[in-house]
Amino acid sequence: MSAMTRTVGFLIFPDFQLLDVAGPIAAFEIAGRFVPGAYRLNVLARDDGAVASSSGVPISATPFAQSPPPDTLIVSGGEGTRSPAICADTLAFVRASAAVSRRTASVCSGTYILAAAGLLDGRRATTHWQRSRDFQRRYPAVRLDPDKIFVQDGSLWTSAGITAGIDMALAMIGADLGEDVARQTAQQLVVYHRRPGGQSQFSALLELQGGRFDGLLTWARENLAQPLSVEQLARQAAMSPRNFARLFAAETGATPAKAVERLRVEAARALLDSQPLQVEDVALETGFGDSERMRRAFVRAFGQPPQALRRAARMAQ
Repeated sequence: MSAMTRTVGFLIFPDFQLLDVAGPIAAFEIAGRFVPGAYRLNVLARDDGAVASSSGVPISATPFAQSPPPDTLIVSGGEGTRSPAICADTLAFVRASAAVSRRTASVCSGTYILAAAGLLDGRRATTHWQRSRDFQRRYPAVRLDPDKIFVQDGSLWTSAGITAGIDMALAMIGADLGEDVARQTAQQLVVYHRRPGGQSQFSALLELQGGRFDGLLTWARENLAQPLSVEQLARQAAMSPRNFARLFAAETGATPAKAVERLRVEAARALLDSQPLQVEDVALETGFGDSERMRRAFVRAFGQPPQALRRAARMAQ
């Protein structure tokens, strides 16, 4: 192993969510192919041996009492978080690890364990959107941002459900080994490189899809720089403009113009958070045409202009 080897420990417990662990493990494993010796991966639990996930598939774990604190500790989520969140041994290990480890992180409802250990009081964090209301009720001292896919507050990282753990792992890899390695890792995983932490957990495309216009919406998302007028969309759908507009609104709950705007603001915000592009360039790339038109759309969607959201994202890093 190289002198720069970083140990990543994955804390699991009975009824953990398998993908909360397997996704980040795969990301760090593949990054290690590009930079041999970069990571040593350990799965940790309170007790020795096989630990069953919520799916019933087990993973073998080493007792955390026998393992030195890792460079990075990632706490998994899942249906079984209630027990470790009140387990004195588990919480003591998490606190002790956080005191010396370079990073402490959670995936999905693993945030409950970090909060129960007292690590998140007064800190920014996120968790799966379905759990946000319950989490805020239980841990009011945490500055929860339920819309983000992952949040970094100093050495503490928290992420939303399952695939967001991969996004968080890619961000860690980028910080450790550089963005080129993170990009190659994402390509090998065949995932988007890489959703910024500030991106919303909610997808306009997923919210609009669910019927006959799914293919059209995917095509529109891939061609945002085009005008995407009602006439153009109707031609793509092989329908008359009037009939298309009526059926589209009935099917998706949004007019074609409003649906296109939602796709554009989502794509534009992701670019603003992840790319060093000028606002004017983002407006052109996402089909707004000019920055003023994009500014008005952002105010309607987010209540703030693009520059304010970009500043907030950079300050949160």
